[in-house]
Amino acid sequence: MATDSSAASFQKIQIQREDTTFDAYVVGKENAPGIVVLQEWWGVDYEIKNHAIHISQLGGGYRALIPDLYRGKVALDVAEAQHLMEGLDWQGAVKDIQASVKWLKSNGSPKVGVTGYCMGGALSIASGVLVPEVDAVVAFYGTPSSELADPSKAKAPIQAHFGEHDSFVGFSDVTAAKSLEEKLKSSGIPYEVHIYPGCSHAFMNTSPEALKRKKGMGLTDENQEAVDLAWSRFSSWMGRFLGSA
Repeated sequence: MATDSSAASFQKIQIQREDTTFDAYVVGKENAPGIVVLQEWWGVDYEIKNHAIHISQLGGGYRALIPDLYRGKVALDVAEAQHLMEGLDWQGAVKDIQASVKWLKSNGSPKVGVTGYCMGGALSIASGVLVPEVDAVVAFYGTPSSELADPSKAKAPIQAHFGEHDSFVGFSDVTAAKSLEEKLKSSGIPYEVHIYPGCSHAFMNTSPEALKRKKGMGLTDENQEAVDLAWSRFSSWMGRFLGSA
């Protein structure tokens, strides 16, 4: 797996919230601004760890924290991932995010942002609405259900990224992106919604393992230019609202 060489750089911690404890994985320099990194429907796998490592090295450096929303479960195929995501307690996941943000703030990060991909993208937007301690959000190809959170009530600045050919209707397709943009417009907070031509769902996943997995799902696009542009926008947004180390 891709993380074998870098797994040692993650510190596994336990975070307490209310009457439950969950595992989280931290990487990056202490006392830097923090970023909570939220998993896709697969769980805490090699690719979300790849993203967290990359994020920790952007700009002047960040402290990235991945909460284990599935409590140790990782899906190996689409059916399993679908099953895990459908079984997720979304309100509970928002509480996990809030506890993660508070952990970073009480452990040296002056400001903390939240980012996520797919399922994590939806949750990151929800956290910008529901978690007052969040200072900025960058979401990738996911929007929350109206039952979970209303983006027109967002409190934190939100930047969102979508692929033009994303086929997850109502969740991360162009229609969902446009609907999100309308809601963010009425929120009054700073926002950006970017749509990447020629890109499908999960276009940020570029490791050899992830590309193989995407091909198995019929997602064959590779667009390094779009990936680089999205990371550049991510870096600018988080730098603007979180400051740098």
